[in-house]
Amino acid sequence: IKIEKELSSLYKRMFEPLHVPPELFQRLTGQFCNIQTLKTGQAYAAEDKTSVDDRLSILLKGKMKVSYRGHFLHNIYPCAFIDSPEFRSTQMNRGEKFQVTIIADDNCKFLCWSRERLTYFLECEPFLYEIFKYLIGKDITNKLYSLNDPTLNDKASKRIDRQPSLCSQLSVMQMRNSMASTSDSEDGLQMFLRGTSSASSL
Repeated sequence: IKIEKELSSLYKRMFEPLHVPPELFQRLTGQFCNIQTLKTGQAYAAEDKTSVDDRLSILLKGKMKVSYRGHFLHNIYPCAFIDSPEFRSTQMNRGEKFQVTIIADDNCKFLCWSRERLTYFLECEPFLYEIFKYLIGKDITNKLYSLNDPTLNDKASKRIDRQPSLCSQLSVMQMRNSMASTSDSEDGLQMFLRGTSSASSL
């Protein structure tokens, strides 16, 4: 099985180490998904406007910047999910909006699935379903650590190999809601980040 050149690094870094066969990866990326692009400065999601129900994406090339009410939170690098917290949250709540803004910091390329069709596919593939649970949990954990250290770069994030148990204990919606409930001031943002730091250390 020959994997497309654009997806080969994604397979080798995220899926091959977890023993996902090439043919299963090809089925996962060959249906109900496509490769999309954003130019520098274009938005993947706008807070309080973009629905979280429609898609799930993995960044293939470039860098994205995540912010909340104009405050920088963290970066997203290649071979990381763009909207893993929202994917986890919409398993519990439908009709939610992004509570952060995600902007392309470079010219970006990403793999984008239809969320509804991906969910149906994963329900029919128990092994791949467990793989996604692990990958999304790990990705959310890395994002939580990035909140505490916004300078965390791609090389450093590769070294963080945490189990996703933290994510199963911490509701991502609580994380987002605590952001929204703080004041618009710097003090409010710092209060949220300190709270996240305590949760991460646990």
